Amino acid sequence: MNIALVQLNIKWESKRENYERAEFFAGRASREGSDIIVFPEMFNTGFSMNISAIAEDEDGETAEVLSKIAKQYNMNIIAGFAAKAFNGKKGKNIAVVFDRKGECIATYTKLHPFSLAGEDQYYTAGSGPVIFNVNGIKASIFICYDLRFPEVFRMVAKDVQAIFIIANWPSSRREHWETLLKARAIENQCYIIGVNRTGTDGNGIDYPGLSRVYGPSGSEVCCANDIDEFIKCRINPGEVAEVRARFPFQRDMRPFNIVN
Repeated sequence: MNIALVQLNIKWESKRENYERAEFFAGRASREGSDIIVFPEMFNTGFSMNISAIAEDEDGETAEVLSKIAKQYNMNIIAGFAAKAFNGKKGKNIAVVFDRKGECIATYTKLHPFSLAGEDQYYTAGSGPVIFNVNGIKASIFICYDLRFPEVFRMVAKDVQAIFIIANWPSSRREHWETLLKARAIENQCYIIGVNRTGTDGNGIDYPGLSRVYGPSGSEVCCANDIDEFIKCRINPGEVAEVRARFPFQRDMRPFNIVN
């Protein structure tokens, strides 16, 4: 399966410009035979807390744009954006998955808002992970800060072949990004596909790109730099079953209680 990783240099709170760039890269991905194209967290605005300006209905303008692109280029799309929460006071940091027909097949709300940056003051937390079928494989998705919480990955690991992580992960913690992605692949024996942004946002925070794909044994399949916005990668979902059969670590997992 061919995957296009787009390390978008997101234009700050400028949806129209980011839509245009997304379509440009979707066209390139289609010409180069990609099955799935993956954009970063909040691909259409950057990691902004300006809820009143950027949050929209889950099936609003951004969803319509992604659906149109998916249909036009016959491609599965994964991307994130800010949606309105039910109470109207906060937003939701969501990831959506569109199939080749332009149908939304999964919506995930970030489980762990990044409190260090005050995200929890502006965005409500999700209630749980999601599992979906995309291009014939079972997958799940998490967003940025979720990467630091291995227990949520364990909740889905046995049932998926790939886990996507979309992010706005800053350069100041680049080593954590790479290390945690590889760790999640090794411990869960599945593909881990991490897509980060590049450039500098409206708050002056720099982002290193460094999108990575690790295989079910922890081997590096794809390694991006801090400049290129478009990277191609090929994965073999069948390798997941092979690795798990050779090294049945998950079978040995067992519940336990803390002994005082």
